[in-house]
Parts: sequence; C-alpha cells; structure tokens
Amino acid sequence: MTWTIPNILTVLRLLAAPGVAVMFLFFARPWADWFALFLFVTAAITDWFDGWIAREWNQESRFGAMLDPIADKAMVVIALLVITGFSGMNPWILLPATIILFREVFVSGLREFLGNTAGLLKVTQLAKWKTTAQMVALAVLFSTGIFEHHFAERVHGMDVDTIGAILSGELPDELSLVRLLWWQDATFFGGVVLLWLAAALTALTGCDYFVKAVPHLKDRPQ
Repeated sequence: MTWTIPNILTVLRLLAAPGVAVMFLFFARPWADWFALFLFVTAAITDWFDGWIAREWNQESRFGAMLDPIADKAMVVIALLVITGFSGMNPWILLPATIILFREVFVSGLREFLGNTAGLLKVTQLAKWKTTAQMVALAVLFSTGIFEHHFAERVHGMDVDTIGAILSGELPDELSLVRLLWWQDATFFGGVVLLWLAAALTALTGCDYFVKAVPHLKDRPQ
C-alpha cells in the first residue's frame, strides 16, 4: 500500500468517524456540537477531495477503493447514532436512520456473499447522490444542537413568563433568543427533510443493487 495523498485523506476520514462521538465524551455541549460539526464537515469535504485528487493525479489504488466506502459508511453510521441518541429517539429521525442502517448492512452482506462477483455492484451516480444527501442532512442536524444549547445557555435562570414575553415581542430581545430559536427550528426541520430524502435515495440504491444481484443468488440446477 502506497501512502498517496488520497489514501492519507481516506485514512484520516476513517479515524475522524469515531472522533465525532468522542467529542461528546470529552467536551460539554455546545462545544462538543461545534467540534463534532467541524470534524464531520471537514471529513465530508475530504470525501470529495481525495477522489478528485486520485483521478486527476492518477493516484487511484485498490487500497483506496476498498477503504473509501468503509470510511463513508463509518462516518454516516456513527453520526446517525449520535444524532438519534441526542434527539431522544425522535421517530422522525429514528425511522429514516433505521432505513439507512438497514440498507448499509444489507448491501454489505450482498457484497460479502457475492465474493468475486461483487464487482457488479459498482457505485452508481445515484449512490453518490445518496452519500451527499446523507452528509448534508447530518451536518444540518448537528448544527441544531448548537443553536439548541446556545438558546438554553442564554435563558438559564429566566422564568417561563419572561422567556415567553421576549419571544412574543413584549420585552426587548437583547439576547437574540428569537433568532436562535428560529435557527434551531429551521435546522431541525430542514435536517429531517434532508434525512428522509437521503433515506429514500438510500432505499432506491439498495433496491437497485439487489435487482442486479438477483441473477447471482439463484440456486444452480442440480
């Protein structure tokens, strides 16, 4: 294995995947959310960048081809676990997350079973869009935690009536509570919509791979 720039970026992306969860073990929120968001977005950008470098600089390798999808799946799966956990198992997040996780396990199992013929399950353009949709949705949902906890910090010690008066416009909004609450709601609902879109694309690619694999799953005549 040659340590080319694309391979190094892929390995770093793989290491960043568990780092997203580790941020919440060593830092308090919202700092953990900020660090996790930065790590996730940076790693997601390298997903495009290392592929572009590999093609343009003719540095494509079997090691990179093997590790790249593993790094992508690790990032998505770990981020989904973190977001689902901190959402309080919100069904609007849990259901699309379940679809995505089921598809990833199912397709990985197909590839393992097919062995030498797994090459027929090559990554399609739709699968690339699926990965992009997943990355964007998860990044948006990570930002929700940032706005949520900054809002909680600013209203700490306030009584409910005061908070309600500020949000309704009866009192001046010196702490920008309305803006924080708007961004919190916007990123949550926007992230949920994007996550459902990603889940739909994920299911479609899973069905596509299964259809391609069916001829190779039939029992041979005795």
